[in-house]
This record gives sequence, structure tokens and C-alpha cells, in this order.
Amino acid sequence: MIRLVAMLFLVLMAAPLMAQVPSTCAPRDHVAGRLSEKYQERVQAMGLDAQGNLMELWASEGGTWTIIVSLPNGLSCLVGSGQAFGTFAPSHDAFEEPA
Repeated sequence: MIRLVAMLFLVLMAAPLMAQVPSTCAPRDHVAGRLSEKYQERVQAMGLDAQGNLMELWASEGGTWTIIVSLPNGLSCLVGSGQAFGTFAPSHDAFEEPA
């Protein structure tokens, strides 16, 4: 859980950079439809930053994942994507040293 929170924090810190990369942005409905239809990804986590940007982590049962940031103007921008997505039980501390 802490790992997910840390990842979300880093993504939200990168959100202002998304305005500088318009080629990776499209209307949210288009982006969400493509992630859902082409990659069978569904929203796994989301959060708002102080500027009103919506960060979403999408992932599929097959392990693909995508992080997008949706801006208040309706555009969604790709932040990152990859494979081998997994989750941890809430009690797992990814930063805890093994005993």
C-alpha cells in the first residue's frame, strides 16, 4: 500500500509537466475508451491534486498498466505504462526491511 501511495505521489508531482507534452494527451473519454477496449484495463486507483488534476492508475488482469493525469480542461495525458502490474495486501509494507 505504501508503495502505491509513493507511486501516486511521484505521478502527481509530474502532472505539471504534462502540459508541456501535448502529443500524449487526448480527451478523457477517448483515452478511457482506448484503455478499456484495446487493453482491457480498468481503473485501480485515483486521486486529486491541489490543482484539480485527476491521477488514475489503470491496469488489466493480464498485467498491463497505464497512468494518466486528467486535467480540469478535459484532456487526459499519458504519464507512464508497462507490464507486470501487481497489488499487495493492505498489511504489506514495501519499505519494511525483512526480519
